Amino acid sequence: MNFVDRIDETTRLKNALTREKSSLVVIYGRRRLGKSTLIKRVLSDNDVYFLADRSEGQHQRTLLAKVIAQVYPDFDKLTYPDWESVLRTLNYRTDKRFTLCLDEFPYIVEQSPELPSVLQKLADEKILKYNLVLCGSSHNMMYGLFLDSTAPLYGRADEIMRLTPIRLPYLKEALNINAVNAIEEYAVWGGVPRYWELRENRDSLDDALWNNVLSVNGTLYEESVKLFQDDVKDVVKTATIMSYIGTGANRLSEIAARCNEPATNLSRPLKKLIDLGFLERDVPFGVDEKNAKKSLYKIADPFMAFYYKFVVPNRSFIELGRKLPIEQALNAHFSEYVSMQWEKLCRNAVTGNMVNGIVYGKAKRWWGSVINEDKKPEQVEFDVMAESLDKKHLLVGECKWTNKENAKQLTDELLRKANLLPFAKNYIITPMLFLKNAPVDNVDNAMFPKDIIELYTSELH
Repeated sequence: MNFVDRIDETTRLKNALTREKSSLVVIYGRRRLGKSTLIKRVLSDNDVYFLADRSEGQHQRTLLAKVIAQVYPDFDKLTYPDWESVLRTLNYRTDKRFTLCLDEFPYIVEQSPELPSVLQKLADEKILKYNLVLCGSSHNMMYGLFLDSTAPLYGRADEIMRLTPIRLPYLKEALNINAVNAIEEYAVWGGVPRYWELRENRDSLDDALWNNVLSVNGTLYEESVKLFQDDVKDVVKTATIMSYIGTGANRLSEIAARCNEPATNLSRPLKKLIDLGFLERDVPFGVDEKNAKKSLYKIADPFMAFYYKFVVPNRSFIELGRKLPIEQALNAHFSEYVSMQWEKLCRNAVTGNMVNGIVYGKAKRWWGSVINEDKKPEQVEFDVMAESLDKKHLLVGECKWTNKENAKQLTDELLRKANLLPFAKNYIITPMLFLKNAPVDNVDNAMFPKDIIELYTSELH
């Protein structure tokens, strides 16, 4: 697969490595996002790239010395008793600027906890002639080493880059597919380049799922556990919470009941999963997130959401190689699953963008009870709700991932529900439909997958 996106990250990394003085650069983010690929694209043949493992410190130094010897001959002829001797000797040997990259840096620190203090000393002495790039997948350790005010390396990095998933338009480009298929593919793979590579090697989405995810021999069959191992101590409890949320327990009380634990016991693990980017807390539009009593927990990453929706509940069938029950689950619920991801993509596309000449702030869902025309309480919900930056307009949206919708009926219902909201009376209401395909009637207030992708594309320029 061609290298896509990472334009800003590539520029920042190149600039950091070509400054007048040597730089300490930190790159982190969850696995599979292409951190190593990004670094290796920027490094030259005169630079040193070392991928660490979990072996003990002395062995790591021996391996690093062998890699350095490819650029500085005979560097591995000496024995280095500690990390300071390696780094200082390398500084002595070089007479020109180059870059040393230590990938999977947390693995080294696990075996050599003194290394951050060594790097702090070298950074404070300002004697290094070479750049240092430190890369790792463990959010906990990388954050603790560089962003925690009590850590030895706090404030020493010249550049800290946190890689995030790649955006939707690049998937359409990478797989050369139409807009509708891009939404469906993104609903499964999210913005993770490694997953895209695995998908690209197969003829279809269906083929890629059966070979990579829905098989005991699939590369991604145990993916969730591998992702948790970097940052979570209790993998079993974490997987249990994710499984309950993935199969529909979205309120704190529901999650606590299924875990058979008091809700207060779950606040810390839930916050941890949110911080790591595995979960998100959904609160209604207009409600302060800090004090929100009404909130829902959702799986944030599309692949993990798919995994806990279709893989975990069917694991016994997958282990036995029974395709029929899994096919039935996909046929019955895949479109509904994509619809949930479509809603999220629409909200993100509206946020901070111009829609029909109006720029909107953060788009969210809204749900709650209102008093309807018959003076009775009614539960209503809006898939998308956003206030314009000038606070004059309120966009209210309905998302559908089905065919042959009646747009006029949907619009009329949107307006009816919006007029029941007390806080909406101060706005000009703008109803918007987000549809998979053209409706049976002609309307001018609908957006389709190609329009959503264009909104995302506008962010890239």
